[in-house]
Amino acid sequence: MVISLSQSRALPATPEHLFDLLFRVPPQQVFTRRHGPIPPLREVREGAGRFDEPGDSRTLVLTDGGSMLETLTEVDRPRAFGYRLTEFAGPLKPLTDHVEGRWAVEPAGTGALVTWSWDLHPRGRVGALGLSIFARFWPGYARKGLEQLERLVLDS
Repeated sequence: MVISLSQSRALPATPEHLFDLLFRVPPQQVFTRRHGPIPPLREVREGAGRFDEPGDSRTLVLTDGGSMLETLTEVDRPRAFGYRLTEFAGPLKPLTDHVEGRWAVEPAGTGALVTWSWDLHPRGRVGALGLSIFARFWPGYARKGLEQLERLVLDS
């Protein structure tokens, strides 16, 4: 069973600018607000110091002490990039085997439409139940992240 989630927002930027901003800005500057049980990001611990080619990885640390390893799986500038989340520590560990995430950017009017999506792969039946509850909060968390991304676009 896979739980698929996505959230989109039109932003006043070219697809190229928006894609480059998503790559350049540390994610803890985008995911700054809690939504329900989902905490903001506190820091990113770089793996090999790079995060721009498939296979590159880094550790995302949440304010509640949880963490996960993010590994790039796809880079198609300026259209999309994908990643896989594994090695969970914290509340998601017993629930989640892995997450396949993707940011997609496409032209929309005079700007761009950005879509953030997650495919959650539960760890067994208990994981599926726990992640179905988590999935109710994720759209609000994603909306807050996209609102912050818009502020970063307007400031750039």
